[in-house]
Amino acid sequence: MIKKIKLELLTSIKSKRLNVFLLFLFSAFIILIFTKLSKEYTNTVTFNIKKINVPQDKVILNDSTHKLAITLKTHGFKWLKYYLGNPTISIDFSKEVYKKQNTFIYTKSVSYLNETKPFKNEVKLLNISPDTLVFKYDTNLVKKVPVALETDISFAPGFDIMSNYKAIPDSVTVIGPHEMVNNINVLKTEKVLLSNVKTNISTTVKLVLPEHTNDLKFSTKNVGFVANVEKFTEGTVKIPIQIINLPKDVLIKYFPKEVKVSYYTSLDNFSKIKANDFKVICDYNKVNTNQSVLIPELVKAPEGVKHVKLNQQKIEFIILK
Repeated sequence: MIKKIKLELLTSIKSKRLNVFLLFLFSAFIILIFTKLSKEYTNTVTFNIKKINVPQDKVILNDSTHKLAITLKTHGFKWLKYYLGNPTISIDFSKEVYKKQNTFIYTKSVSYLNETKPFKNEVKLLNISPDTLVFKYDTNLVKKVPVALETDISFAPGFDIMSNYKAIPDSVTVIGPHEMVNNINVLKTEKVLLSNVKTNISTTVKLVLPEHTNDLKFSTKNVGFVANVEKFTEGTVKIPIQIINLPKDVLIKYFPKEVKVSYYTSLDNFSKIKANDFKVICDYNKVNTNQSVLIPELVKAPEGVKHVKLNQQKIEFIILK
């Protein structure tokens, strides 16, 4: 029992000694860090450029230089924010640049930056590289571009859509360099792949944007895709044939006098479809010499019907005089 107590005491003492050693080691490390950081250092840091007050009718092209290598002298503590952060320097295009041809030129002295830029008194700016920045620009063009839906959709038997698919919005505003925007005439969507559809469609689809679009702004990069899916049925009507362009001195007899027209429409619309909504003609001027048939043509059909077809493709006739 006594041996056990002695062993526990020795272990406790050793543990306390180890803790004290680690505490002193950590304290020494902190003192060393503070000593190092209290000294002055000179180093070069890369600053990203933040462009402010760029004229609204101008766009800065991405092949322009967007970084400055700035040599600074300051205490180690001040360096921490440059090393740990993402340093930026602002350039005000309303007063710190001048135009030259199709470029904005930025050239400022070290003394100017020391006076006007957000470097504290403890931070001294020694050098800037490059000493001149050239920002290429183009005139912005604003253009409304239609959206083209790309689809591969099949419906369940007895289902279809009455009206066309809709993109919401149906057009996108594109802003950017005149030459680039002027070449964009339509924006297609990614292909919508659906099968056995029998309910309304409502989803979001991405636009397929042109390559190298960093200089372009789009009012949206996604559009809504909607369609009202309805139950459909087939209908048929008999339509009398009208002969046109028949010379006054020619009399013909033709058969049949009417043709059957089949169509596809929604159940809600079926009762609204009437025979006089359709018109079928045969143009006598299109009859070839020695030909004894007329070709029927559907020239009128009501809204709300799809897949309309004539069940009779030829009308036989004879000339009586």
